[in-house]
Amino acid sequence: MTEALRIEHPELDKDPSARRAVKDERVWVDFATSSGSLESAVGLNRYEAGDALLTGSTGDRWCVSRARFDEKYRPEPPTVAGKAGRYRNLPMPVLTKQMPRAFTVLRSSGGDLLYGEPGDWLMQYAPGDYGLVANGRFARVYRFL
Repeated sequence: MTEALRIEHPELDKDPSARRAVKDERVWVDFATSSGSLESAVGLNRYEAGDALLTGSTGDRWCVSRARFDEKYRPEPPTVAGKAGRYRNLPMPVLTKQMPRAFTVLRSSGGDLLYGEPGDWLMQYAPGDYGLVANGRFARVYRFL
């Protein structure tokens, strides 16, 4: 078995094989009342009180810091902003790269370690802000620009 490729500080904006994509998804959101963690499909996600705990259309769960959530998601009626309910992401482009082998990446410097399988997608949301999306989920909720 091949050891997973450890990716540190990827700069997808400088990678000619990276592509821009946008997500289109309705999610269910609860807001954490205390610090904790949840196990996402790609690794442990730690969160603080007030952070958004999301359940995607594919059943995947993950967390997003409150500040980042407020920038990227809007409530769908009758949900009131900042309250549990249905939200939709804003169509913000992200850099993506499909990885040919197993890999790991930190969500941020000192952040949670995520684990990808061959064919999964490395995501760069902003400088120093990374993610990982399983190939099947990527095909269902992302489209290329």
